[in-house]
Amino acid sequence: MTPLSKWLDNGENEMKRIEKSENIIIHGDLFDVMKNMADNSIDMVFIDPPYNLKKEYSAYNDNLRQETYIEWCNRWLSECMRVLKPTGSLFVINIPKFLTYYACHLNKIAVFRHWIAWDALGSPTNSKLLPAHYGILWYTKTDKCKFNSVRIPHVRDRKGNLLADWGGKKVMLHPYGKIVSDVWNDIHRIRHKVRRDAHPCQLPPHLIERMILMTTDEGDIVLDPMVGTGTTAIAAKRMGRKYIGIDIDNSYVKIAEDNLKYTEPTKIDGVYASIFLNKVISVRDKDYKKVESFLKPTELKVNGHKTIEMRLPIITKKICT
Repeated sequence: MTPLSKWLDNGENEMKRIEKSENIIIHGDLFDVMKNMADNSIDMVFIDPPYNLKKEYSAYNDNLRQETYIEWCNRWLSECMRVLKPTGSLFVINIPKFLTYYACHLNKIAVFRHWIAWDALGSPTNSKLLPAHYGILWYTKTDKCKFNSVRIPHVRDRKGNLLADWGGKKVMLHPYGKIVSDVWNDIHRIRHKVRRDAHPCQLPPHLIERMILMTTDEGDIVLDPMVGTGTTAIAAKRMGRKYIGIDIDNSYVKIAEDNLKYTEPTKIDGVYASIFLNKVISVRDKDYKKVESFLKPTELKVNGHKTIEMRLPIITKKICT
């Protein structure tokens, strides 16, 4: 654990600049930490705040008046944009209700890129539509942002057959998968207790790994000002990026640091890829050729006389880092 007091510069009341404190989890209030971070020093920010839904946090009140909650959110949104580099990206996740308020504020200080719909079913109520997605807002500091096209596997049934009917265009299919869109329905919430930490709102690392592959390069710095049990830091380390995490809850900081001890980069033939349960979930389009030979081959019948070779996301041989 790195408490705020250990982050002071030579005993003076001034924190070290952010570029000297990479790969670190800091225990403290995000505003106390970020106020001394250098402008234009971070390549990507991801933030998963409390949703003001009365969740049980030990160090945070998740039941604020809506006006108070929105004002608090606008403060850290502004800080996140301040520390971003001109080529940097901000991703913030929440329920659609509060993302509309975030967008009103961010539209004044940043450049809108996308509203990503992450397909994750919630609990139905009698008075509303079934909530079937979380929103992820993607904003950048300027128009000159980093971006890499990312591929995801074709959707298939349990026998490996394509679910979509591509008709006469099957011969044109990419052998692995499609370029990712702004609807993500291939990554599921963490449902099994064995994969969960003691946190009420934990995200799967490969969700954040996709954002990292899209908008950063190896060695870039990823910041999460509410890092919780370390999911963003874990994703950054797996993808060969540097990380900075902040959390007000000391118990979460300890869990995050323990988790990071057992985290290793995930590379296939020298390139970073997002892997879950021995399957490639996301890979940059420009890196696919290096990954291709490690994936399980299969044949797709185009018509009665012709087949084309495709690739399943399953890794079939030892990964070469």
